[in-house]
Amino acid sequence: MARFIFITGGVVSSLGKGLASAALGALLQARGFTVRLRKLDPYLNVDPGTMSPYEHGEVFVTDDGAETDLDLGHYERFTGVAARATDSISSGRVYSNVLEKERRGDYLGKTIQVIPHVTDEIKDFIRIGEDEVDFMLCEIGGTVGDIEGLPFFEAIRQFSQEKPRGQCVFMHLTLLPYIKASGELKTKPTQHSVKELRSIGLAPDILVCRSEGPIPDKEREKLALFCNVRPESVVAAQDLKSIYEAPLAYHREGLDQAVLDAFGISPAPRPNLARWEDVVDRIHNTDGEVRVAIVGKYTQLEDAYKSIAEALTHGGMANRVKVRVDWVDAEIFDREDAAPHLERFNAILVPGGFGERGTEGKIKAAQFAREKGIPYLGICLGMQMAVIEAARNMADLSNARSEEFAGDIDPRDFTPVVYHLKEWIKGNAKVTRRKDDAKGGTMRLGAYDAVLKDASRVAEVYGTTAIEERHRHRYEVDIRFREQLEEKGLLFSGMSPDGRLPEIVEVKGHPWFIGVQFHPELKSKPFAPHPLFRDFVRAAKEQSRLV
Repeated sequence: MARFIFITGGVVSSLGKGLASAALGALLQARGFTVRLRKLDPYLNVDPGTMSPYEHGEVFVTDDGAETDLDLGHYERFTGVAARATDSISSGRVYSNVLEKERRGDYLGKTIQVIPHVTDEIKDFIRIGEDEVDFMLCEIGGTVGDIEGLPFFEAIRQFSQEKPRGQCVFMHLTLLPYIKASGELKTKPTQHSVKELRSIGLAPDILVCRSEGPIPDKEREKLALFCNVRPESVVAAQDLKSIYEAPLAYHREGLDQAVLDAFGISPAPRPNLARWEDVVDRIHNTDGEVRVAIVGKYTQLEDAYKSIAEALTHGGMANRVKVRVDWVDAEIFDREDAAPHLERFNAILVPGGFGERGTEGKIKAAQFAREKGIPYLGICLGMQMAVIEAARNMADLSNARSEEFAGDIDPRDFTPVVYHLKEWIKGNAKVTRRKDDAKGGTMRLGAYDAVLKDASRVAEVYGTTAIEERHRHRYEVDIRFREQLEEKGLLFSGMSPDGRLPEIVEVKGHPWFIGVQFHPELKSKPFAPHPLFRDFVRAAKEQSRLV
């Protein structure tokens, strides 16, 4: 039966609870334990699938088709454990489940209340799969004191009381601000945060304190005294040059040992940190630099493309180069020529997205990469824009566009190269969708198989002709134009097993030009870079040597 670690946050948000949770999971794995990580989010959305990237960053998709918080991406990248739909829940999902049960009569006429019905629903979620792993790490979103988080805090309090003594540990992440004017590291915000946590019945066993530098012994002892934890359980979380230094940094600070001590696990297995030592070595010992332009519409918030940025870093590790990413607003190309903005880059990547804004700029970016022989990777919408560009400029379909952006245009006035996906096969069942369906959870989501064309570039990159990748889209390239486009040099090199849905396109004779309908970035890890990103960065490295 699993031991449970509950990770909470205080003082301010965005301190890195997700990263700390992921790094701790990696350290426990290094000691030979099995882990699973979960995220409990207090917001009322059922999931982040319909939330703007500006609100919530990227949406991370699991193999089983769940749209989840981006922290699950950290969990996967650090532990290699594929996330499931059961690893993410929100207040919206909890209340939706409770209300569905009430409507069915499952509560036998009882008055439905936060305690016990909502808290019981949360506890049931936490228990899923508890017999499968040695440690279950559960991160509570938000900060202590947030009114929407109270049901979750109460639920984990109850949960810890219901489990045998010593089976649950609480880890609290806070901020130690440095006041430059007085030259002091202030512990009072952390003290107040712990006081707030204790007022709702929770007492931290371990304090993880974000700071710009080391925690002096005097402040460490003060925190231990006023927060009622052992001095060795006060762990410094200093700013790092790379997030992939976190496992080694936390190990040096004794986080994993503090957790094992809190559970009374002695003697503790010795950790094997060779994997993370190699990762850090590849980050800091590079042979040159490549510049990659990400041409998108959410460039003001890098978290909107978090997995893509990390996958590029992984590709750089595989090639021993530093990948310098520049965020280019696609709307610039609506009014300016693309060449001055893109000619200094060694590769161009156009990511996914929704809505018409910036799409013409993405098409121009694809055209520039194709015509100038610059390595190009188009992901989801980035593939669709590359196909529209090829249709317009290679196959003489000047009015080619996507149905997604047709608006009030008469269907007779444009060529729908990309159309609304009406049906597809998932497993052994047919899935159907209409344009007026509800938006949440209605896309083609999760892992699907694809078959690659023999002797194609992607078959060479993957080293196989059978792959499985994660999807998140509701529009698809129309196969009716396949023959016409292939005659002009756009090869449909990856298809769904039934041959109906294009999965990958590539330009014949181009140094490296690939568009994929899926999201390869979601499966990339620092110790196992995704093949497409590994080879994309390799092509960028070769391009840099030609300049």
